[in-house]
Amino acid sequence: MYGIPGDGASGRSRYLPIAEHGLIGDLRSVALVGTNGTIDWYCCSAFDAPSVFASILDAERGGCFELAASVPGRTKQFYFPDTNVLITRFFTEDGVGEVQDFMPISSECLEAERHRLIRRVLCVRGSIPFRARVAPRFHYGTHPHTLRMVGDVAVFESPDLSLGLTSTVPMDAAGLDARADFKLAEGESAVLALDQVGDDVAPRCCPSQEAEEQFSATVAYWRRWLSASKYRGRWREMVHRSALTLKLLTYAPTGAIVAAPTTSLPEQLGGERNWDYRYVWVRDAAFCVYALLRLGFTGEADAFMKFVTRHITPGDGKPSGPLQIMYGIDGRTDLPERELDHLEGHEGAAPVRVGNAAAEQLQLDIYGALIDSIYLYDKWAQPISSTQWDHVCDLVDWVCENWHQPDEGIWETRGGRKSFLYSRLMCWVAIERAIRMANRRGLPADIVRWRGVRDTIYRRIMTQGWSERRQAFVQHEDDEVLDAAMLMMPLSKFIAPTDPKWLSTLDALTGDLVSDSLVYRYDPQASPDGLRGDEGTFSICSFWYVEALVRAGRVEEARLAFEKMLTYANHLGLYAEEISHTGQQQGNFPQAFTHLALISAAFNLDKALG
Repeated sequence: MYGIPGDGASGRSRYLPIAEHGLIGDLRSVALVGTNGTIDWYCCSAFDAPSVFASILDAERGGCFELAASVPGRTKQFYFPDTNVLITRFFTEDGVGEVQDFMPISSECLEAERHRLIRRVLCVRGSIPFRARVAPRFHYGTHPHTLRMVGDVAVFESPDLSLGLTSTVPMDAAGLDARADFKLAEGESAVLALDQVGDDVAPRCCPSQEAEEQFSATVAYWRRWLSASKYRGRWREMVHRSALTLKLLTYAPTGAIVAAPTTSLPEQLGGERNWDYRYVWVRDAAFCVYALLRLGFTGEADAFMKFVTRHITPGDGKPSGPLQIMYGIDGRTDLPERELDHLEGHEGAAPVRVGNAAAEQLQLDIYGALIDSIYLYDKWAQPISSTQWDHVCDLVDWVCENWHQPDEGIWETRGGRKSFLYSRLMCWVAIERAIRMANRRGLPADIVRWRGVRDTIYRRIMTQGWSERRQAFVQHEDDEVLDAAMLMMPLSKFIAPTDPKWLSTLDALTGDLVSDSLVYRYDPQASPDGLRGDEGTFSICSFWYVEALVRAGRVEEARLAFEKMLTYANHLGLYAEEISHTGQQQGNFPQAFTHLALISAAFNLDKALG
């Protein structure tokens, strides 16, 4: 039966699994659409705005937009080819129907003030009854709202936001919600559109013809964008879906790229590892630039570089360093973390958090990620400006002074600062890439000093980061714990991929952290991270593993591992952050980090296979 969170079901049946969702968006925000036809995550009018629909985090209090066949059946979901237009099909004894979900976008019209969500319902065979319920719960379910009819428009008004619902079928008020029951015969259709309304944006109708025009324009936009891809390899469908997903995670007004469009989807059901990822991680976004440049999307890389120049520049010398590890999509630096105690969390996994206290951490690896992305942009897109080079020099000089500090590391542990090897590695990358830029373009730099520090870091890693007993590079100095972040050593060109020390490390990682091609970040029991509970395998590490195998010459092994990883994607080719021991998606969804690593692994595996 097609169900809806909040209809009185109990237990876990109230929640669709994380993977049972598709994603639509307009380069400002997104909506998650379940395979049951329910939108249970939507923030209007930006990724990090308070939610309007959040039943994925609380089935009773979160709010949702249900639209489904009202008779028993089964569903299938797919994307309109080469687009981010999502189609959910309903197969019943009476016929076949579908809902086409999209947020209008076109090359000619990227209006920041217009935020619209369109749901087109079609009966393609037979005759099907449908049911709709629009139940917004503003500001994470804390702001009250009213419902009034303005002509044929249902207007939901809250203190900070108002939404207008137009429909080509009659809608009735049911308390604070709007409902509709209607039946469509073969060839008939209906349209429901939800718009932000306010002083500058008035409620307006969305008749079938207008919806058809916006559908066509949106399809044309996505296909035109994707046509710029240079990828022609074996895994074109998965690579292009990853590219389309990364594009959906881009905030067009500033060029920012969010790590994920959701908050607090649990890394372990019932656990506390629930975080808000709706921000710009310097590390994630920089790696995204690499993936997009590989595909030929220089426009996105250019937009992110402008965001970097405008917002991510050497700062005021805070204890966390000249850079924060993350920024708001508008460049803001204040991202206070708080818990929403009134929301129960996905399948009861509390707490639900907004904001992220990790913004105050010291993570030295971000300097290497950022400067590497600038280096690649300078090499593959266009030369950076003199002002950008000055910023690079300032950052490299700071790294030269501070690379040896203990920090919280790439995984944002909350168990105290340590001398993480990956942080040392990426400090080496920061200096090494800056030296390359200076030499290639003849740019002014303190090359003698930079080389000296670079070489010192190299020798420190090779001596104090190496465990003779484990015959492997380890997570941090003065210990023997392994860490999947070490997979980046050959990928970053720090060590030859066939170096005996690296091959020994790869074998050790395979033995300790790899399970049927899936890779754990580290063992939290052996290396306490300050949080309770366990976690699943980390999907970006699994794709790093594929790439490390390729570079080590173990190509057939890499191909099998890659093909296995593809089986863990959801029905649309999307990945969350982690995969549970039963193969379920865990964590915020979809995850930019995972999709960019898929693209990189596919490129390198294609190249090795010839």
